[in-house]
Amino acid sequence: MIIVTGAAGFIGANLVLGLNRRGERDILAVDNLAKSDKFHNLVDCEIADYLDKDALLAQIRRGALGRPQAVFHQGACSDTMEADGRYMLENNYRYSLALLDWCREQRVPFIYASSAAVYGLGPRFVEERAAERPLNVYGYSKFLFDQIVRRALPDCRSPVIGLRYFNVYGPRESHKGRMASVAFHHFNQFRADGAVKLFEGSHGYANGDQRRDFIHVDDVVAGNLHFWDRPVNGVYNLGTGRAQSFNDVGLAVVNALRAAASRAALPLAEAVAQGLIRYIAFPDALRGKYQAYTQADLTRLRQAGFAAPLRSVEQGTAEYVVCLLAQAQ
Repeated sequence: MIIVTGAAGFIGANLVLGLNRRGERDILAVDNLAKSDKFHNLVDCEIADYLDKDALLAQIRRGALGRPQAVFHQGACSDTMEADGRYMLENNYRYSLALLDWCREQRVPFIYASSAAVYGLGPRFVEERAAERPLNVYGYSKFLFDQIVRRALPDCRSPVIGLRYFNVYGPRESHKGRMASVAFHHFNQFRADGAVKLFEGSHGYANGDQRRDFIHVDDVVAGNLHFWDRPVNGVYNLGTGRAQSFNDVGLAVVNALRAAASRAALPLAEAVAQGLIRYIAFPDALRGKYQAYTQADLTRLRQAGFAAPLRSVEQGTAEYVVCLLAQAQ
C-alpha cells in the first residue's frame, strides 16, 4: 500500500495518476472532502481506498494500519492569504509532524511537500537557513516543519525527503479558485474577455516583468517519484531553475490559444498593442507580501541525481492550454 495525502487536490491527484501509470493501484487516498468538488480529480484514477485526513491519524494512533511502501504527504492548506495562524499550524505543521513520527517509527519512506514560500522575498533561493524568511503564516508553517526535519535527519533510519515546490501549474487545479496558477487564470480571462491581465510594474520591474520559477505539475510528480526510487535524505528545491516573467506566461497562453484557432503567434509588443495583454494596478493588499522574483537553485537537487529535463513556461503552458481546451468542450 502507498499512502497519498491531499490525494484529491491538485498535486496529489496528479501524483496518484503518476503512480497509476507505473502500475501502482494499491493506493490509500487521504483528503478532506468537506468541499466535495475535488472528487472530480480522482475520477480517472485507480485507488484501493479513501480515508478522511482526520481518520488517518485516528487509525495511526490505534495501530490499525499496516506498514505502507511509502507516504507521499501532499496535503496542506495552500492558501497563502489565510490569516488564521492557529489553523495553519495545526493543519500544516502538527499534522505533518504526526505523520513524520509514525513513518520514522515504522521505517516508511516519507516524501512531503514543502514550498518556496519559505524564502519570502529572497533574493537567494538555496536550501540554507540564512536564505529562509517567510512572508506569511503559510510559508512559516512549511519553514517550521522543514526545521524539524533537518534536526531529525541524522537519526532517521528510513528515507525522509522534503521538496520545496516553486510555482506549480497544470491540470487538476480548477478547484483551487483564486489560488490556482496564473496560467489557469490567464486562460479563463482570455476566453471570457479576449485579454490576459497582468500587474503593472512593481519592485523595480517593468509592467508584467515580475519573475517566478514556474514548474509544470508533471515535473513535480517526476521529482517525487525519483526520490521514491532513489532516496537521498534532505530538503530540496523543486523548480526549473529558470525565472520567467508573467509576460512570458501571459503570452504563452495567448499564443497557445491562437495556435488552437490556427492563428499565428505574436511577439509581446504586438500582443500588448492589440490589447490581448493588459496591465492593471498592483494591488495594495499584496504590498510587502509578494514574491516578485523566485528562481530555484537546483544544485542540491541535481547532486541528488534528479537529472530529468524540465519544461519551460512556453512548452508547459502550451501543453496545459491543450488540456484546458479539451476540458472546456
